[in-house]
Amino acid sequence: MHAEPLTAAKLFERYFAPHYPADALADLASARAKDANPAGNPSILAQIEHAAAVFARLAPEAFGLPDLELDLSDASVHRLGAALTRERRDAWLAPGAGATGASPEQGAGAPPMLVTLVTHGALYVGACVVKNHGGKWQVRRPLWESLVRLESMAGTGDLAIFQWWLKALGDEEIGRGRLADRYRTHVEVPTFDAARLPVIAPDDRRIPRLAKVRYDTLYKHLRAHLPELKTVGEDFPSPERFEEMAFKSMEFVLLGGGRMLLLHGATAEGVHLFWLDARGFVKSAYYPADSFPAHVVQVDGQKIRVIVPVRGETQAHEMLWWGA
Repeated sequence: MHAEPLTAAKLFERYFAPHYPADALADLASARAKDANPAGNPSILAQIEHAAAVFARLAPEAFGLPDLELDLSDASVHRLGAALTRERRDAWLAPGAGATGASPEQGAGAPPMLVTLVTHGALYVGACVVKNHGGKWQVRRPLWESLVRLESMAGTGDLAIFQWWLKALGDEEIGRGRLADRYRTHVEVPTFDAARLPVIAPDDRRIPRLAKVRYDTLYKHLRAHLPELKTVGEDFPSPERFEEMAFKSMEFVLLGGGRMLLLHGATAEGVHLFWLDARGFVKSAYYPADSFPAHVVQVDGQKIRVIVPVRGETQAHEMLWWGA
């Protein structure tokens, strides 16, 4: 147990900052913005690849999961995210968890296991982006601060993966799988090839609003207006759960040239959205919202915008049309 919350900022300050060059620590913003490999030296990129390989080889034992498969796949990042628990984090910080059996707090030179895992793990996750999605390393000093530049339908972004690890291990997020969530949101969703989805129906088809929303009325409504959609899928909310939500109404819009159907409706607590493709349910999203005024869903090219009222103010959530 820790006497005070072990936030991401506190983790950095207590365990990682002592291992930074003094000049980088004195001006972190500049260090995180400055290219540490302007000449494109391949040996530096080889160091990154080596660190990722070391992590893949040693992490299963450190996690106590000998069957943890770290094969540089997207799925391996999700396995890592699920394995980041409070119990493991605290064990990696405990005296004796480092190479010399001592932590920086005790004045020993070697860092605790957590530091070794995170600094190498950040490069492993970055290597997954590079291998699977064409990301390009933007080298920083120290090496684990390196970014991955990713070009996608969402634009071009530099992914600060070391920061993802810190946040996922802080008390605010520990045990919630947020490393995998960020990977999905910032890597997998933007690079998803939605054009390969089969077309359900022409996207100019208008599906009427459903005023009385029950599971059975929804089923009949879809059969009448979108017979091409044969099922809502096994993972769509059960009839019991759907009734509990108590939708005021339900609206429908075909997206991506008719490759997906978006269902959206308001309840007393907020707004629910459901994405379905030709095989049924794919994903959902929920935004807390006031009951008035009504929410709005706007389709703008490759993106959709969900506008909801929250405590008298308007909030907008923007995402690619195949969902967050």
